[in-house]
Amino acid sequence: MRLIKQNIDRDGSGTVTLFPEEPEDMWHAYNLIRPTDLLRASALRRVTTESATGSTASHRVHTTLLIRVRSIDFDPQAGQLHVSGQIAEENKFAKVGQFHTLDLELQRNFTLEKAEGWDSIALDVVREAVNPQKAADAVAVVMQEGLANICFITQHQTVLRQRVETSIPRKRQGRAGDHDKGLEKFFQTTLDTLLRQIDLSESKPVLLASPGFTAASFQKYIIDTATSTGNKSLLANKSNFIVVHSSSGHLHSLNEVLKSPEVLVRLKDTKYARETRLMDDFMTSLRKDDGRAWYGPKEVEKAVEKGAVGRGGGVLLISNSLFRAQDVGTRRRWVGLVDKVKDVEGGEVRVLSSEHESGKRLEGLGGVAAILTFPLDDLDNDDDDDGDETTVPASMGTNRGTDNPEL
Repeated sequence: MRLIKQNIDRDGSGTVTLFPEEPEDMWHAYNLIRPTDLLRASALRRVTTESATGSTASHRVHTTLLIRVRSIDFDPQAGQLHVSGQIAEENKFAKVGQFHTLDLELQRNFTLEKAEGWDSIALDVVREAVNPQKAADAVAVVMQEGLANICFITQHQTVLRQRVETSIPRKRQGRAGDHDKGLEKFFQTTLDTLLRQIDLSESKPVLLASPGFTAASFQKYIIDTATSTGNKSLLANKSNFIVVHSSSGHLHSLNEVLKSPEVLVRLKDTKYARETRLMDDFMTSLRKDDGRAWYGPKEVEKAVEKGAVGRGGGVLLISNSLFRAQDVGTRRRWVGLVDKVKDVEGGEVRVLSSEHESGKRLEGLGGVAAILTFPLDDLDNDDDDDGDETTVPASMGTNRGTDNPEL
């Protein structure tokens, strides 16, 4: 994402104009645009004209529209963002109050004005979006014989870029050659597709994951092909092709691949790996039941109020999905919590992507958790003024301890 213009006053009012350059930028736009915001972008609108004789004609025109956002629809795999709302500024093709859906596109500017002003979270999203170092951390090929899913693992999401499916004859007695030829064709198609998706000048891990020996055979095919064709850039990257075991070649197996020790070592300096380590640290503390790990909105807010998520090791873990709340008051609640931990208490704040495995684990805990600088007990019982013991249904669980199903 490229920042074209930023005009924000001290009170948070103003506009930002952005230029999306790649599909990942649409993810940032999705996290930035909220209902009631004002969005200006190019549009294709159908216009009906009436002639002097009374006949009508309909045609499409290119124009620029300003809408008051009402809803956002995002397709992460296609990288498409559709924003619907009512027109807030009249032009010769549209009247105020009419409805329109803007399709935000790559290589086209859009200008955003926040209805409630630009808070710290929105400004952080802009800073991350325009950061030039936000390219994909790794590439993964999750495969089995006849199927390969080529994925990009970025700082904020895992994107399926291409799926390869090829029919491979089964091994039969006396006709093993048909299977071998089919497998070689599958490897060739997968490698050709992979090379169209990645830039070999950027050295980054390429994870090859499969059950059995398919991934190892594919790695050998890559090196053999690079050697026989004299592909120097592919040979220079051969150490980046890492074979990992997975239970299947389907996309859902990517989560187990990313949690494997050999992968975490290679991705140790990435945002994904740092967030995974923090969630693991949180879970370890939760198992110890030492009062230093709490999750759930009320419990975490109480811990912050008591100054337990501050300097000296306090970490607030919060899902970015909470900031997409349609209710302005709900969003302000979480923005205020982040600002208090970061600016007042001096603690660390990690906003986890709901599209990554660590963020999904956090969402299973209510979307917010904290590692405390000192232990606190019974945060979930502070509201029981009469001191009576309350029985918690088994389906509700508890907010710390070893009986959490996530553990």
